Amino acid sequence: MADSAGAIWRKSTRSGNGGNCVEVATNLLARQGAVFVRDSKDPLGGQIAVTARSWTAFTYALREGALTP
Repeated sequence: MADSAGAIWRKSTRSGNGGNCVEVATNLLARQGAVFVRDSKDPLGGQIAVTARSWTAFTYALREGALTP
């Protein structure tokens, strides 16, 4: 099970001030094998851990416009 202790959280530089953002922690990838994601409005409300492969596929799909509403 992945443990986010020591995670360094960051928001995208494209995030606005509206508060509808996610935060991501990639600094534990080598040690935990996971990228952590949480809601910036509720940082204590929980988080998910995804594999590096899943995170790469997700960010690629975002860049390519495959996940637009």
